[in-house]
Amino acid sequence: MSDWDYLWVNAQLVTMTTGGGEYGLIENGAIGVTADRISWLGAMNELPVRAQLDSPRVVDVKGRCITPGLIDCHTHLVFGGNRAREFEMRLKGASYEELQRAGGGILSTVAATRAASEEELFTAAKKRAAALKREGVTTIEVKSGYGLDVESELKMLRVAKSLGDNDPQLDVTTTFLGAHALPPEYASDRAAYINLVVETMLPRVCGENLADAVDGFCESIAFSPEEIERVFTRARELGLAVKLHADQLSDLNGAALAARYDALSADHLEYTSEAGVSALAKSGSVAVLLPGAFYILKETRLPPVSLLRRQQVPIAVATDANPGSSPVLSLLLMLNMACTLFSLTTEEALAGVTRNAAQALGLLDDRGTLETGKRADFVIWDIAHPSELAYMIGGNPCVDIIKDGKTV
Repeated sequence: MSDWDYLWVNAQLVTMTTGGGEYGLIENGAIGVTADRISWLGAMNELPVRAQLDSPRVVDVKGRCITPGLIDCHTHLVFGGNRAREFEMRLKGASYEELQRAGGGILSTVAATRAASEEELFTAAKKRAAALKREGVTTIEVKSGYGLDVESELKMLRVAKSLGDNDPQLDVTTTFLGAHALPPEYASDRAAYINLVVETMLPRVCGENLADAVDGFCESIAFSPEEIERVFTRARELGLAVKLHADQLSDLNGAALAARYDALSADHLEYTSEAGVSALAKSGSVAVLLPGAFYILKETRLPPVSLLRRQQVPIAVATDANPGSSPVLSLLLMLNMACTLFSLTTEEALAGVTRNAAQALGLLDDRGTLETGKRADFVIWDIAHPSELAYMIGGNPCVDIIKDGKTV
């Protein structure tokens, strides 16, 4: 028993493992931690008799729920400025596409991000990350894509990586999104910009070890499937995983494209066809749903949730935190929206920010569920049942956060 550094007892363990009951729930359970790993978990009546006496530190959670640490697997947290005025313009009738084509949208954020220093970007991003952390988020993904030139993209990725450096609560994975939009200086030469991404940006990003994955925006207002294929082919040659903003505004067979490259995930998916869902099922890619963007843009085309269920495609949920289409800094709110807007069950929504979110980042072997051997990232909530996390709007029942086996 002396090998257990900590022992939490009298807990509702929401393990989020599959193959058992709902939520993988262990009622009246206990969880032991050694160093940064879960070394024991199970029902209290299975706990060795002397465990509570022999463990150095025992914490009684008094019937509260313990879940895995939450994971936000799709964010754009690093950016300059904001787009509150565009939000106002959309309310007056301007569409997302119209704003983008008029030089607003992503390009307005590009100008602000290029002008900002690394220190300014870091300070702003750290504040945004703090809001997510307060709700029990222990792992986030952060994309570039608002620089769209070599040095600005590298600057964004350095800032994103620094968010997780020396932070006792937060792990950060980084994604290179150079193929996010066409920068103004390349407005008349798309091929030249894709060449820049493929031949210069990607090798620099890889050589400086700044990204864990490569993303792209496959859409009529962004890049064609053929252009994204060039980016993905080079990414895979460099040994980087890929993921894709797919089928958000139209069906360009983005999900099938992602599947062909064994993408970690395909994200948005409002217009994905049955063939696209089948391709994701075969590839094992995760479908990441982003209800914040759906809500802010007042979309009406729902992602094909019933098809995803039928074909057993893992469904993740994320904030898509960004200055334009999803100015959202609450993953708990996304649980509620995933249920109310997309008709996910509360269990599916919670799986979407734990188990399936970990899979969407290629981290499921290490986190996302409560299992022995996995990283000791978990959250104690002042709730009686895990469904309450998706049910309540505006509340935050987070009591304690344990990261790498330590209370933070």
